[in-house]
Amino acid sequence: MKRIKTVYDHIRDNNIKTVILVILFPLIFILLVFLFTWIVQPMENAIHTAMAVAIPTTVACIVWMIISWAFGDSMMLNMAGAKQIDDKDGDYKYIYKSVENVALAAGLPTPRVYIISDSGLNAFATGRGPRDATIALTRGIIGKLDRLELEGVIAHEMSHIGNRDIRLDMLLITGIGVTVFIADALLRGITYSRPSNDEKNNGAAVLFMVWLAFTVFNFIITPILRMAISRRREYAADACGAQITRNPKALANALRKISENSHVETLGHQNTMASVCIANPMGKKEFLGELMATHPPIKERIKRLESM
Repeated sequence: MKRIKTVYDHIRDNNIKTVILVILFPLIFILLVFLFTWIVQPMENAIHTAMAVAIPTTVACIVWMIISWAFGDSMMLNMAGAKQIDDKDGDYKYIYKSVENVALAAGLPTPRVYIISDSGLNAFATGRGPRDATIALTRGIIGKLDRLELEGVIAHEMSHIGNRDIRLDMLLITGIGVTVFIADALLRGITYSRPSNDEKNNGAAVLFMVWLAFTVFNFIITPILRMAISRRREYAADACGAQITRNPKALANALRKISENSHVETLGHQNTMASVCIANPMGKKEFLGELMATHPPIKERIKRLESM
């Protein structure tokens, strides 16, 4: 009989994935730099270039981890345009109370609660861990779901908090933000540089290949990493969420309503944020299909919940 994973198994798996992610980020990038530089340079020069890139890349990874740990959750909430509420907020007092009740049922500290002013139906959780976590909900999901369905969504996000998914997400999203910023800076440098001799032309070619390595890393490698990290754990969060509320049907009904309109305007162009939301916030037309999806199909998630 197959052993059922517990929350402690998910926490351990995510701790291992976090270490692997921190190691893979610089290693894969340095390998890409070597391979692309090798196209325009002899192997010896390509190795020298890759080694020269290794030191600043390692430093960037250390800085990235510090930034993620200190400001990652704030950056994600700012991207979403979310505003904090508390138990004294008359309009949303019952929302805060629902989060508090679900947190109590899950045996976790009550997270901070934020509202995203958008009619789309979506939600996400972020933070360094259970003692410093945040749940963000759109106005649309609050208005469209009934109380039991909303508690199912909150329980799903509480599961991500309890399983330590949020820390892994924060590292990944902030790390991708750093590499995208560096790639943009390199492209600007290439665009405005005016080489006047062969040596400078050769240097510009190497710089272009480094930028190409960044581009491949950002648009091919990181989506694969995101997909590998995100898809299976959504099933786990659905199952844990249903266990917390003892009501898998409510979460299934919530997912059915969410699938009708999960688009969030502030996150519509934030590819990196797609993996943290309960459903894809970019809209159906902009999704890249099931092959590269960060989430499993909602129909399959509903089917699994209804079979519980």
